[in-house]
Amino acid sequence: MTETKKWGYFLSKTSLITTIILFSFSQSSTALDSISGTQTIIDTKNSTLVSKYGKFELGFFSPGSSTKRYVGIWYKDIPVHTVVWVANRQNPINDSSGTLMINRTGHLVLLGQNSSVVWSAKQTRSVQAPVLQLLDSGNLIVRDEKDDENSEESYLWQSFDYPTDTLLPGMKLGWDLRTGLERKILSWKSVDDPSPGDFSWEITLYDYPDSIMWVDSEKYYRNGPWNGLRFSGAPELKPNDLYSYQYIANKDEVYYIFHLRNESVKSRIVANQTNGYIRERHAWNSITKSWYVFQSIPRDTCDKFAVCGAYGNCILWEVPVCQCLKGFRRKGNSNDWSQGCERNKPFDCNNKDSSGFVKFRGLKLPDTAHTWVNQSLSLKECEAKCLSNCSCTAYTNSDIRGKGSGCVMWFGDLLDVREFEEGGQDLYIRMHSSELGGNNGRKVKIAVIVLAVFAVVCGLFCLACYVRKVKARKMLQDNAGPSPIINNYSNENHAENLDVLSFDIDKIIKATGNFSNDNKLGEGGFGPVYKGTLEDGQEIAVKRLSRTSGQGLNELKNEIILIAKLQHRNLVKLLGCCFQGEEKILIYEYMPNRSLDGFIFDQTKRQLLDWSKRFQIVCGIARGLLYLHQDSRLRIIHRDLKASNVLLDNDLNPKISDFGMARCFGGDESEANTRRVVGTYGYMAPEYAIDGLFSVKSDVFSYGILLLEIISGKRNRGFYHLNHTLNLIGYAWKLWKEGQPLEIIDPLLKESSELSLVLRCIHIGLLCVQEHPEDRPKMSHVVVMLDSDSALPQPKQPGFAINKEAVSDSSSSKNENSATNEITVTLLAPR
Repeated sequence: MTETKKWGYFLSKTSLITTIILFSFSQSSTALDSISGTQTIIDTKNSTLVSKYGKFELGFFSPGSSTKRYVGIWYKDIPVHTVVWVANRQNPINDSSGTLMINRTGHLVLLGQNSSVVWSAKQTRSVQAPVLQLLDSGNLIVRDEKDDENSEESYLWQSFDYPTDTLLPGMKLGWDLRTGLERKILSWKSVDDPSPGDFSWEITLYDYPDSIMWVDSEKYYRNGPWNGLRFSGAPELKPNDLYSYQYIANKDEVYYIFHLRNESVKSRIVANQTNGYIRERHAWNSITKSWYVFQSIPRDTCDKFAVCGAYGNCILWEVPVCQCLKGFRRKGNSNDWSQGCERNKPFDCNNKDSSGFVKFRGLKLPDTAHTWVNQSLSLKECEAKCLSNCSCTAYTNSDIRGKGSGCVMWFGDLLDVREFEEGGQDLYIRMHSSELGGNNGRKVKIAVIVLAVFAVVCGLFCLACYVRKVKARKMLQDNAGPSPIINNYSNENHAENLDVLSFDIDKIIKATGNFSNDNKLGEGGFGPVYKGTLEDGQEIAVKRLSRTSGQGLNELKNEIILIAKLQHRNLVKLLGCCFQGEEKILIYEYMPNRSLDGFIFDQTKRQLLDWSKRFQIVCGIARGLLYLHQDSRLRIIHRDLKASNVLLDNDLNPKISDFGMARCFGGDESEANTRRVVGTYGYMAPEYAIDGLFSVKSDVFSYGILLLEIISGKRNRGFYHLNHTLNLIGYAWKLWKEGQPLEIIDPLLKESSELSLVLRCIHIGLLCVQEHPEDRPKMSHVVVMLDSDSALPQPKQPGFAINKEAVSDSSSSKNENSATNEITVTLLAPR
């Protein structure tokens, strides 16, 4: 070889090596969001793809304590390693030999030991220049190099078509009918094993598609079919500030999808076998750097599929929760509802006049496995068609928007029906004509005439009685008190009328040691509270109405009626009640850490509440109030939110309690006026204490006070600064204006707290206690402010940030510096 050729050979080799070194360096030093056919993702090189704006990352990982290797996608911009998709979930690699690449035929493959194919993407076609790219949506795509990454139609393959346990914003749950592709969610087996577990969620392609969650091959929960507004079994699915949602059903596709309204927010839906829930909706808390669950399925007993059997109706506020639909009777024994119900009188298929339809309101529509749908028929045409088919057992509109449209008919037994107080749907069920209440033929006309005459006579009689009793009725009614339902009860009514479990007084006496002082937990305006232990070992809290109580029987029944219908992790759970003789008792789940005031105002115990615990409590109370104001079946204003009415469980999670003074709103009501002001001074909003005007913003004011108390470890009432001219609100406002707001924090928090987060909470607290209700945020906004870093508006002058003398003219606050003697007050306010 000549000298020139030698040098040429040397230079070519050097150039090749340099190119390889530079390429390797660029891969290790620069985050790539895509690779082409000449590049790879190699486990041993610890190489990854990072989406354009750093939201998601793809690479190799080992879940939990496992040493097996998987290719997955996780959030890049949060500290908690949260995997949202796994490629080879059923075929892990046992060592670090994995390589992800686009092979010579243009297909995405994952290779393991000896270059064996561990997993491959099912691409629609091959192209000359394929590119693998990770998008900021979390979607991994294969596309042609010349095609636009934003054009979904051009994708050769995408991970969003093959979800694992997580539904991300923009990901479809459902079917592509053109290709037969099904997108469904399958849980991980465990935190160490991402292979498919027992829990799954899918859109099932019946004639009337249904959203169903399964445990193995058994139906466990149904969202119910889509009715134009929401899934019929999910009344809580309604427009909100966090996300929008769509359900698409046409000849090409059937799917559900959601999108976040704010791109800075992170939220996902997870099938979580580890936690025992079929489905959880998570949101990321950027302050605490953790995920929290704000919706989970199942929600309650009635969520379990067909828990009441055929023609059974699950009603959460009834005892028992399973009831036969009207016109049906129980089958089987009293303890087993699996056999369901049967008609009181079967109809005769040979006689078209032997049956008709009864309208049931507020239901979750039955299982749609045996249905027929026609979107063009009216409800009247649907009734006629169902009546002409002897196998048809029920019908309704398929779309409830406007005046309703479309026709759905059920064939066979009706399964998995439950009743909602609001948000349910009308269903027309076929019955024997004798069950129609006289709704057809000549008999109907005669019955109507007779009933009309009877109604007129009764009406005149009732009017006379009403005139005589109206004054007495006005004295008993309270515009701000419990709902009119309560006023219909007398002292002799029994607990079963209140739709909760009734306890025998002997069991309560035994559980509490005959109300022994040794078991006494405390005493409030209602009366004493005792700890008890039932025969099965369950610990309970027993709230006993004192004969000298400032609260009365109506408040007690108000509490039962409201809290029995509320289900939330941040609300205390009512187990039952006892009305026997003179005894009026409520039984709750026992909270071992008792009330919040026993911690934050106690010199010793408050040391147990570092900043992370206090912030957890702050957020929990906010979510509980948000549920009361917006997300519960009832719209509730608590009216007596304070530290002593927040209980703490074993893990110091907060639970709002004491609903005796709460007020239920209906429809579009948002505020009311009363002459009877109830609550606790130091927590009451100005417009409520002075003018008797209360709204959800009254609770927001109380929450703001509570937030400042949690931060400072000081009571609003009983705290006076320097020359005794400022209460806690006034002192916080003074420090805020002077640019020294952190001076208010509990000295015990200085080492454990994140000062920027504490400052944000003080800011939120001052926004909540502004003088005018319209200036205060809603609880939905408070929750968002606590969970994000978004800019906050500047607070205005707080309400009641005044001197001691201005609030000391009440005769109802004598011992309020004592946590055990804090009193809920009642007075008449000027209007």
